[in-house]
Amino acid sequence: MSNTIPTQIRIDVNTKKEANELFKELGTDMSTAVNMFLRQCVIVGGIPFSIKKPRYSEETEKAIEEAKQMAKDPNAKKYETVEELFEALEA
Repeated sequence: MSNTIPTQIRIDVNTKKEANELFKELGTDMSTAVNMFLRQCVIVGGIPFSIKKPRYSEETEKAIEEAKQMAKDPNAKKYETVEELFEALEA
C-alpha cells in the first residue's frame, strides 16, 4: 500500500453535499474522487479539463441550444427572408 497523508481543503457546503451524493451514486467517495482528479492532473501535466469563463449568458446559451435543435428539426418552420420572419412574429 502506498504512503498517504491527511490533507485538508475548504469546499463550499452545497458543493460538497452535491459531490458526495454524486460520488455515492458512482460507488466511490470524496477521497477517491479527489485522488483520481490529482492523478489525472499529474498524468496530463495540468488540469484535466478545460477551464473557461462562459462566453454568453445562461439565457443566450439556452437560446443557442434551442436554435441548434430547431435547425435539426425537419418540421421546424423556416423563413426565406427577415421580412417573412417579422410578418410571422406580428401575426
